[in-house]
Amino acid sequence: MTTSLQRVLTTLGHREPDRVPLFLLTTLHGAKELGLDIRDYFSRSESVIEGQMRLLKRYRSDCLYPLFYTPLEIEAFGGETIFIEDGPPNCGGPIIRRPEDIDRLEPPRINDAACLTPVLETIAGLKARVGDTVPIIGVAVSPFSLPVMQMGFDRYLELIHEQPERFARLMKVNEAFCVEWANAKLAAGATAICYFDPVSSPTIVPRELFLKTGHAVAMRTLPRIKGPTAYHVASGRALSIVGDIAATGTAVLGVSALEDLATLKAAAAGRVTLLGNLNGIEMRHWTSAQAENAVKRSIAAAGRGGGFILADNHGEIPWQVPDEVLLSVREAVDRWGRYPLDWIDGWAES
Repeated sequence: MTTSLQRVLTTLGHREPDRVPLFLLTTLHGAKELGLDIRDYFSRSESVIEGQMRLLKRYRSDCLYPLFYTPLEIEAFGGETIFIEDGPPNCGGPIIRRPEDIDRLEPPRINDAACLTPVLETIAGLKARVGDTVPIIGVAVSPFSLPVMQMGFDRYLELIHEQPERFARLMKVNEAFCVEWANAKLAAGATAICYFDPVSSPTIVPRELFLKTGHAVAMRTLPRIKGPTAYHVASGRALSIVGDIAATGTAVLGVSALEDLATLKAAAAGRVTLLGNLNGIEMRHWTSAQAENAVKRSIAAAGRGGGFILADNHGEIPWQVPDEVLLSVREAVDRWGRYPLDWIDGWAES
């Protein structure tokens, strides 16, 4: 019997496994499974381990995804997190209030940041449960995108354009933290690291600026991460920078529902595996029939020849997506994702 890890490795080699791999990137749903509020759920590694294992059994995803919440990285720098009842936690106030604060900023050491320990414990606990049968995906926010949480979007854009020396110093600090954090997750048992870099998407910055900033940062950072990576622009567009991202050496690119998946697959073929592109916002209101049609549409556009993992397009499925929809996605992949995908030749979307 093919394991999830074998299935994923085959598609990463741009070959067809037994079926299209499915990554249901559920994080908050583990709290629902255990009947806990979100803050309590993430307060104990044992809860997240149990939640992830229950979700794995229920949805039969091809990965485990022990992402707690991205503001945790800001907590490591001394910041705060704001919890809400029905969505991902958000950052509190900025840790960089004036550009001059960057001059004194230092990267937190992983072993000294107690808030990060439960994540590593969770990864180790999941590894003990599944061994090498299911990929465990760790997450690290890119050094180029982290400043949105550190100082706010408007001040960060001003910094990029107006204070290049301080921008360079901030990148040096963030790169050191990102590398240590990613490698700590790999050492704990993560199979790969999802490198979240939405600011690098041409939805946010033009390609010319990306090549001077986010791309240069990625070219320095990703080679220092001691394991495979996936580059995710979190719902942002990526078609115009597919080749640039492939040049970083990453294995996977998370793509948006805003772009044509078949066109993306043609641009990425043989260079980088695509991850996507189900619309998590629309997913909240799908019927079972709509879920099945969305799965078929994505598989028809990108499934042939391997190099494709079906997932949501943002990297985290919203709390409001009902269980019935996720089960319908799972069932549709079982029905329509088996190779060879001969049904595609005669299929026309209704």
